[in-house]
Amino acid sequence: QTGVRVNYQTIGSGAGQNQALAGTVDFGASDAPMAPEKLEKGQLLQFPTAIGGIVVIANIPGVAPEQLRLTGPILADLYAGTITTWNDPRIAALNPTINLPDLPVAPLHRADGSGTTYVFTEYLTQVAPQWRASVGRATSVAWPLGAGARGNDGIAAYVHNTEGSIGYIEYAYAVSNHLPAVQLQNKAGNFVAPSAQSFANAADAAEWSDTGLTASLTNTAGAEAWPIVTTTYALVPRAAQATRQGKAIDAFFSWGLSSGEAESRKLAYVPLPQRINAMILQRLKTAP
Repeated sequence: QTGVRVNYQTIGSGAGQNQALAGTVDFGASDAPMAPEKLEKGQLLQFPTAIGGIVVIANIPGVAPEQLRLTGPILADLYAGTITTWNDPRIAALNPTINLPDLPVAPLHRADGSGTTYVFTEYLTQVAPQWRASVGRATSVAWPLGAGARGNDGIAAYVHNTEGSIGYIEYAYAVSNHLPAVQLQNKAGNFVAPSAQSFANAADAAEWSDTGLTASLTNTAGAEAWPIVTTTYALVPRAAQATRQGKAIDAFFSWGLSSGEAESRKLAYVPLPQRINAMILQRLKTAP
């Protein structure tokens, strides 16, 4: 539609940020927003693009997709090793109609620096004080236990092939790989399933910064909001805005933000709120 050809590689948010700062790519992308001081140092323009959900997937024999219910504190304990089997009384109490097996829990995390990890651990710090005190949030953390895999596709393949495993991935990967996601209890106390609508509910309930165009979409107060939601931020060099490459980048993102809504929804992502969308388009027009 724009005449612009894009070669995009899913190398993780940490590498995306580093390469954008180093100037070895025309633009980067990250689920974790870059700190203002780094943006200033790298002379980068940062803005959100599309909204997606981080979902929890589990391979438990006999449990149907979106049948298992978990809370944030229980999820933190699964990753901390405090809960070690799937028929633990705390999980069983949430799922009285499911025959949970006496099967060891095998937690899986991202081995690479990842914005998905940043959002997932941000959520755990909000719902589990012990996680906040001992592990915290970052694109890469010192996991208490469990195996690691690279990329969303690595997590998806591992969970698909390993009984008893649990992992976290972007919703689009769960949909395309037909992986069973779990229901999570949100801040309002309701158990919700991941969907485009529950992601949109979270985005609508979030508080957006008009200056930084950022927002925390985790654990928002919406009654039907999915609790682990993120937006992918584009990182564009300011100095390139007037160059041929810079103009091509602007054309690509302007098209995506103006006309890409249908494509975004096909890929299981949710468009930005219209107010934020309009602000980004204006900023792209006026950026130095």
